[in-house]
Amino acid sequence: MPPLETLIAFAVATALFAYFPGPALLYTAAQTLARGRRAGFMAAFGIHIGCYAHVIAAAAGLSAVFRHVPEAYLALKFAGAAYLIWLGVGMFRRPKEATGATPAAAPKSARRAFLDSVVVELLNPKVAIFFIAFLPQFVDPSATFPLWAQFLILGTIVNLTFSSADVVTVLAASFVVGKMKRSGGGGRAVRWLAGSLLVGLGVKLAAAKA
Repeated sequence: MPPLETLIAFAVATALFAYFPGPALLYTAAQTLARGRRAGFMAAFGIHIGCYAHVIAAAAGLSAVFRHVPEAYLALKFAGAAYLIWLGVGMFRRPKEATGATPAAAPKSARRAFLDSVVVELLNPKVAIFFIAFLPQFVDPSATFPLWAQFLILGTIVNLTFSSADVVTVLAASFVVGKMKRSGGGGRAVRWLAGSLLVGLGVKLAAAKA
């Protein structure tokens, strides 16, 4: 594995990327606002599971395909953007009582949040590009571990760190939901805020350059 100073730089960079407010944290917050804390945790878990596909792709060198076949990148990017916008519009149209998920609806809402999040993560080519650009800076070709194993180990560490930031976001967003509900009439505002976040993320992904 890389020397200690390289691993320290890797840890610091990973933490900065994970906890700096970005699309993944906004997405997790939107799911929590719309469906409640349990669904927020399931959304974070879905992102975590979906991210392993990108880690494995980076280890196998498959993510480099996006650099050499821009059409594949664009197709996946627009599919992901469309899915985010579709989810956001769905938040606008959800019935009033669905906000925050009632006890009876919580399991179904949590499962839906998990599945939506796996799909969103899989359809985000920028995650694949991130891993193929970030991880090679910290692997050691001369180490005993083969490169693919180093990619898997470092990628798993990155994924776990990012997931810890998602958990913190879920807790913060659920606190905001509680405050808005106690203020009265906050359910509709929560739904529109969550929907706006998802639609905004979809538009941003569609407009972003590789």
